[in-house]
Amino acid sequence: MVFTLTLAIFALAIAAYLLSSRRAAKVAATDDVHLHSRPSYHGLHSFLWVLISGWGILLFLVIFGNWWVTSSLMSQIAEAAPDAAIIERQLILSDARAIAEGRISSESGELRQALALRFARLDAIHSWALIVLGLGGAFLAGLYSYGRVAPEWRARNHSEKVIRAVLLVMAGIAILTTIGIVLSLIFETMRFFSAIDWQIHKYLFGTTWSPLSGVFEGKMDADKVGALPLFAGTLLITLIAMIVAVPVGLFAAIYLSDFASARVRAFAKPMLEILAGIPTVVYGFFAAITLAPLLRDGGEAIGIRVASESALAAGIVMGVMIIPFISSLSDDVINSVPQSLRDASLGLGATKAETMQQVVLPAALPGIVSAVLLAVSRAIGETMIVVMAAGQGANLTANPLEAVTTVTVQIVALITGDTEAETAAGPAFTLGFTLFVLTLIMNMAAQRLVAKYREKYD
Repeated sequence: MVFTLTLAIFALAIAAYLLSSRRAAKVAATDDVHLHSRPSYHGLHSFLWVLISGWGILLFLVIFGNWWVTSSLMSQIAEAAPDAAIIERQLILSDARAIAEGRISSESGELRQALALRFARLDAIHSWALIVLGLGGAFLAGLYSYGRVAPEWRARNHSEKVIRAVLLVMAGIAILTTIGIVLSLIFETMRFFSAIDWQIHKYLFGTTWSPLSGVFEGKMDADKVGALPLFAGTLLITLIAMIVAVPVGLFAAIYLSDFASARVRAFAKPMLEILAGIPTVVYGFFAAITLAPLLRDGGEAIGIRVASESALAAGIVMGVMIIPFISSLSDDVINSVPQSLRDASLGLGATKAETMQQVVLPAALPGIVSAVLLAVSRAIGETMIVVMAAGQGANLTANPLEAVTTVTVQIVALITGDTEAETAAGPAFTLGFTLFVLTLIMNMAAQRLVAKYREKYD
């Protein structure tokens, strides 16, 4: 129903746009006066008012209406079953909703049946409130904006103010979301460190990772929260992926931008970018079923032991997956270098290769570094390929032929395990915060490197 109301409010906004713009045009033609704003701005003003008012009321009612229904039912459950645990009350509420919606049998106890009846009543009130207040607010906003149509009405100025306010709100949401994520990471990380008596060195340099081994006894063993194997595995797989992706992607971009013919470029560039559309689970299957056995059998043939799940297999396939990111972005950056620089270099007698090496690449360096950083972030955050091709055991090794795991894989294992989310949140958020700090340091170092070696042209 919410989707239908959203479309209905959008239809009202379009109708308000047409009516207000038509009225403004009629006023200008009938009274032979000069409008301050063109009719389209009068229509835009009405459109914005109807859309923001209707959708704003709808969003408010959806959020707080659901909270009101849930809190009312939970209060009734608390009165009827004061000794029940929180999870048991939530289960009773879930059953009552299922009964009210006809998904399970109504013969589930008197409490659940009573709750189902009350849920049906409250849900009906909520639905009618959405219809009446949402559509009513949009309609009243349309009447208000329609009545403001007049020759002296500064519709353009007011429309631009509304648009600026919307853009400001969107930017504020993005900033607040980022701040909220960082604060949640910091809060959960501090709670995790307090649980291990602030023995941070054991987390950073310890070699044993089993953070949930003692949680059922009500404690967390500081000797089993060593995250060094996880970060070593992450960096090892990322390094292998970059060794594969950066040369291939960069050289492919150089060839396609300045050396390939238009016919070859029209065929090769889309073929490269197809790799970016392949799901990561397909890459994982390829690594686990095709590449890993191939590496194992090849190693056995020359007397080298290669694990069935290895960092090498995961890194190679991850590098292949990342090639389109580097090649496509680097190609766009290299093509954005002014042709006049190439012509000047060639006019001085330089070859195409010398021009690319000494003129084009220095000018495109910031964009290329950004492409590589994006690829590194993509490699660090990859999970599926590592799970299927590299393993899940925390193994501290620099040998790419052995099984390793990464930070993201362990985060997923913690959150999706049998342990309560609140208990597993500490180690998982701490890993995420550490990864965030490392990525931030890497980005800052790359920016300083780019600023030092960047070529500037007038």
